[in-house]
Amino acid sequence: MAESRTTDRRDLSGTFATPAEQPTRAEAATATAPTPLAQAAAELVGTFALIYVGVMVLATGAPTLFQNGTKDLVAVALAHGLTIAVMVSATMQISGGQLNPAVTVGLAAARKLPMVQAGINIVVQVIGGALGGWAAKASLGGVSIKDGIPALGQGVGTGRGILIEAILTFFLVFVVFGTGVDQRFGARLGGIAIGFTVALDILAGGPLTGAAMNPARWLGPAIVQSTYANTAVYLIGPVVGGVVAALVWSLVLLERRMN
Repeated sequence: MAESRTTDRRDLSGTFATPAEQPTRAEAATATAPTPLAQAAAELVGTFALIYVGVMVLATGAPTLFQNGTKDLVAVALAHGLTIAVMVSATMQISGGQLNPAVTVGLAAARKLPMVQAGINIVVQVIGGALGGWAAKASLGGVSIKDGIPALGQGVGTGRGILIEAILTFFLVFVVFGTGVDQRFGARLGGIAIGFTVALDILAGGPLTGAAMNPARWLGPAIVQSTYANTAVYLIGPVVGGVVAALVWSLVLLERRMN
C-alpha cells in the first residue's frame, strides 16, 4: 500500500514501503516509483487471482461449504487467506498490494495514496474481479457461479450485514496499516499478516455474510452472473469499515507514535 510519488525516506512517516525504500540505501537514492500503469497492472492481476480462487473454491463445493462443519469453513478461509498472502507479497513493491477498493479508499482517506491513483486502482480492481469471475465461470464449463458470490446467511438482514462487513473490514484495514503502512514493521511479512486476517475474518463471518471485506470480491462475479442482491451490504459495509480503520491509524496511532 504505497504512495505512487517518489519521495525521500525522511518524508515517509507511516507510509507503506515503496520500491524506493526497499533496496539498499545506495540503490534507494536512485530508485524510482513504479509507473501508474505498472501499479494498475499489479492490482488487476492480484485481484483477478483472489476472485478466481474464491469463486472456484465456493462454486465447486457449494452449497454446503458453510454447513458441513469446521473443516469446510477452514478450507474456504485458507483459500482466500493464502491467495491474499501471496498476491499482496508479490505486488507490494509495485502497487502496495491493495487488491481491494476498501483498502484503497482507506489509504486515500488517510492521505497515503494520491486520489488519481486511487481511482485508477479501484477501476482495475473491479475489472480484475470481473475477469476473475468470468475465468472461473469458463473454467467450470459455463455453469452458474452464484454460489461463489458472497451472500447473506439465513436470517441476516441488510443492516446487520452492513455492520458485520464493516467490522470485518475494519480488522483487515487495521492490520494493513499496522503491517504495511507503519514503517517500523518493515512490510516484509505484511502479506502474511494480511492473509491471516482475511482467513480469521472468514472463520468469524463467513456463514453470516460470506465475509467479502472487499467490494470487488462481490461486484466482480456479480457482474458476470448479473445478480446484485444486497448491494448495500457489500459496497457500504467494507468502505465504511476501511475508512474508519484508516482514520484511527492516521489520526491517532501513526501521529502519536511519530511525535
